[in-house]
Formats: sequence, C-alpha cells, structure tokens
Amino acid sequence: MKIILASNNKNKIREVKEILDDINVDILSMKEAGIDIDIEENGSTFEENALIKAREVMKLTKCITMADDSGLEIDYLHKEPGVYSARFMGHDTPYDIKNKALIDRLQGVEGKDRSARFVAAIAVVFPNGKEIVTRGTMEGTIAYKPCGTNGFGYDPILFLPEYNKCSAELSSDEKNKISHRGKALRAMKSRLLMIEEK
Repeated sequence: MKIILASNNKNKIREVKEILDDINVDILSMKEAGIDIDIEENGSTFEENALIKAREVMKLTKCITMADDSGLEIDYLHKEPGVYSARFMGHDTPYDIKNKALIDRLQGVEGKDRSARFVAAIAVVFPNGKEIVTRGTMEGTIAYKPCGTNGFGYDPILFLPEYNKCSAELSSDEKNKISHRGKALRAMKSRLLMIEEK
C-alpha cells in the first residue's frame, strides 16, 4: 500500500514512518511525491484541518493520502493555541519564543489549573471517496520553564506528571508509545489493516 503523507515536516514524517514501520506501507512525503502546494487550513477542529489537507493532496495524486493536524490545548487559555498552534504568533516565530509567551500567560496559575494536552487528528482519504479519521491525546500540564531537547514545537513545555518529565525529555521510542500522534496513528493502523485484510 502506498500512502502520500500530506506534509513536508521532517519530524512528523519520521514519527509516522517509525510508528507504521511494522506494516506493509510505503510512505512518501509531499516532496517525494512531487507535490508543492500551500493548503489553507481553515477548519475549526483538528479533524477538519486534517481532512482538508488529505483531500487536496489526494485530488492531485489520485493516491491514498494521509494528513495530520495537531496542536496544544491549554485549558486556562480556553484551549488556545489549539488549531492555530503552528500559526500562533506567526509561522516564522521560533518555538522557544512561542513557548515562553505561553508560560508567561500562565504566571500565577498553579497546579491542575495548568492542565493542557497535545491533540492529533489523523485523516486518510482514498481515491474512491472513503475517509477515515482518528484522534489521540497526550494529557499533561504546562511546565513552569521549558525542559528537554528532544522532540520539537511545544514538546519542551508539556509536563507529563506520570513520567515526571516534559515531552521533550522522552526518547523517541518512549514518546511514540504515549504521544497523541502515536495513539492516533496506531488507531489508524488498525483501521488500515482491517481494510487490507478485506
């Protein structure tokens, strides 16, 4: 099975390939598939944005296409930055600046009031019109300062109480087992295997 991944984000591509490594799927990035388009993600949910990306790329390639939309939800900030996680403070703003800004906005907020989560929605769109969407979350709290150098994006500020670590302090193996994207991808893997068996 060949799947085009509607992304050129090297970190995401690596995570997807690692998690789907044990099933017979050939995953190509948009670049590898020769696709160069900007897709406007104007959905109001992670699921809608993942579907928008997958549908657009599938129309161009006529191949099975997978897309994800993911981000950070902070409960105290009414689930900001949410679907705007990548665009928060502008696409080109470095994540250390974004992370500091979010920590600063939680000054004086303590304990469970700092609750937050990573959310990932994975969409797969087939040339015959079939669509599958799965979702995964990784619950935590916003750290008082960034910690760890693994991972990317908001990983340094999501603290995971059960591990006593920030997401950016996990190894990629540890992260893939418990991450929002890992959960959504494993749910998708089950659905894809059921289709293959049919």
